[in-house]
Amino acid sequence: MDNPLLEPAAPGTLPAFDRIRPEHAEPALDTVLAENRAALERLLATPGEPGWETLIEPLEDMGDRVTRAWGPVSHLFAVTSTADWRKSYNACLPKITAYGLELSQNEALFHAYEQLQQRPGFAGFSPARRKVVEDALRDFRLSGVALPPQQKERFKEIALRLSELQTRFEENLMDSVQAWTKHVTDEALLAGMTAQGKAQAAERAKAKNLKGFLLTLDFPSYDAVISYADNRELRRELYTAYATRASDQGPLAGRHDNTALMGEILALRHEEAQLLGFRNFAELSLETKMAESPEAVERFLLDLAVKARAHAQLELDELKAYALRRDGLGDFAVWDAAYYSEKLQKEKLGFSEEDLRPYFPAPQVIAGMFELTERLYGVKIERVDRVATWHKDVTTYALRDADGGEVGLFYLDPYAREDKRGGAWMDECLGRRRTHSGLQHPVAYLTCNFAPPLSGQPALLTHDEVLTLFHEFGHGLHHLLTQVDESSVSGIRGVAWDAVELPSQFMENWAYDRDTLNRFARHWQTGAPIPDELLCKLQASRTFQSGLGTVRQLEFALYDLRLHRDYDPAQGPRLLPTLDQVRKEVSVFPPPSWNRMPNSFAHVFGGGYAAGYYSYKWAEVLSADAFAAFEESRFAPETGHRFRDAVLAKGGSEDAMDLFVAFRGRKPSIEPLLKQLGLAGRY
Repeated sequence: MDNPLLEPAAPGTLPAFDRIRPEHAEPALDTVLAENRAALERLLATPGEPGWETLIEPLEDMGDRVTRAWGPVSHLFAVTSTADWRKSYNACLPKITAYGLELSQNEALFHAYEQLQQRPGFAGFSPARRKVVEDALRDFRLSGVALPPQQKERFKEIALRLSELQTRFEENLMDSVQAWTKHVTDEALLAGMTAQGKAQAAERAKAKNLKGFLLTLDFPSYDAVISYADNRELRRELYTAYATRASDQGPLAGRHDNTALMGEILALRHEEAQLLGFRNFAELSLETKMAESPEAVERFLLDLAVKARAHAQLELDELKAYALRRDGLGDFAVWDAAYYSEKLQKEKLGFSEEDLRPYFPAPQVIAGMFELTERLYGVKIERVDRVATWHKDVTTYALRDADGGEVGLFYLDPYAREDKRGGAWMDECLGRRRTHSGLQHPVAYLTCNFAPPLSGQPALLTHDEVLTLFHEFGHGLHHLLTQVDESSVSGIRGVAWDAVELPSQFMENWAYDRDTLNRFARHWQTGAPIPDELLCKLQASRTFQSGLGTVRQLEFALYDLRLHRDYDPAQGPRLLPTLDQVRKEVSVFPPPSWNRMPNSFAHVFGGGYAAGYYSYKWAEVLSADAFAAFEESRFAPETGHRFRDAVLAKGGSEDAMDLFVAFRGRKPSIEPLLKQLGLAGRY
């Protein structure tokens, strides 16, 4: 078989996305894993003391071969999740998981790393190389390398099963979203929805050869109803379907239900942690994070809750009073919250999200974001044609230094479509590493799910979507601007999980910055800049219902932490009782008892945020404090260069707290975040 996943690749060679097919995946992976196993056997049989060139570099070469075979498969499974790609991905997943476990539980390899660390010359290694070895030894221990044979075999069984369960969780969620639609033929039912929202619904119907409008549970479609539709029953119907995705409740009750998977995932994570000597999975999770202990995380979250909850209650009371005054609504419900929040914001601040949309055509926002990046970090971004992609909407860009030298490349896939996983994310295609053949530059994927352009006009983004784009690009810059040559700690690799959101959330601040917005926020038809009055209202909106937004995030974070910290095999997962208790402590507006938020909590049950969802809030502290440094310097160019050099360029090569202190001159303070949210001095 002519297999593009197996073609010889010089450093920087990009995947042949125009030729990769589902049937290529398994044969390519089988070939690479067999070759790597043979190479590892030869490597460990080589006499002599292990050194960087004789141990680490060959292992990095093996890792690069796996990345080139498996990386495109994993990516295509997410962005073109057809039945064929699912079948290929699921056939490969146990194999790649088993291979990873083989490496991480290989005692001979573990001892080789130990020997390398104990060599007299190890102290002379660069900080990045020392961290590569130290991180590897930590990860060996966390993978059960030191366990007795029977326990090691059980650890392997758990890891394989968890990999399968987490993938099934994601698939169930995607299937439940795709299984529900509402066909509307009477446009009057959509009264209140924006012209943009109705036009997108009409386009979806047309794509299915239906007349009228088609509503779905993809977020742009859901938000168009829940935030704007006057028909309360329609909002309730959409909310019910959305809040019960992949569960035992709602219109698709029992179909694609994630409940049993979640119970098994929690039980296996707990067993895994105990095998390694931890009391619970939360302790295990924090071994690779900045936080000292689950209790320290809980104190951080509860302290922030004290500062936000009273303010959130005032905001909720105001919202309910507004709904009563405006429409006589005495039985305010969760499906009313977004609708009346939009109306109240318009009344209080004099604008709505829709007023902003004409000023944020996607191509213009992207160009403005690039211009900001060039200004901050002294780089250049230019479109690159003739690069193979997986869809016509995907574009590729080169990142270059001030002299035009290559820094990296990234793919941008901005729009929602069928068979594409929901949400937004950044992932790596290739990592930076120096090889005997030359320097491999980093390559990233940036994926969003914005509503696609309508006929005759560009895609118009909400400000929330602008924030999403900036956020994911922040991750991308962390990966692309690295100056570290050791692949295990370059870019986003090796970064403490609760620090990895710092560059992304930091970028969001610029989407509120007056000078930045004035450079690209222009009306898509007239070219007129965003009016100063509207810009001021946007900045003021940052604190609108910030208390409610904060307690909502704290609810998710505290729930995730306690679910993993307090798991008791005798009691089972306690999915809903734990959530109820958390809501009593931090929430001011609990949803109905049939709400099944956990069943769609993909960050925790499908992704890598288990016992780490608090990272988003902690990263907000870091990012607000980092942005305050720019404000204090009056946005002096050297501040951007310092942030690039101290944080972005270093990747995971040094301790995350040390890097922050190197940039800021001190440890992080929560005060800039409280000021940013309008909560300072209000508790």
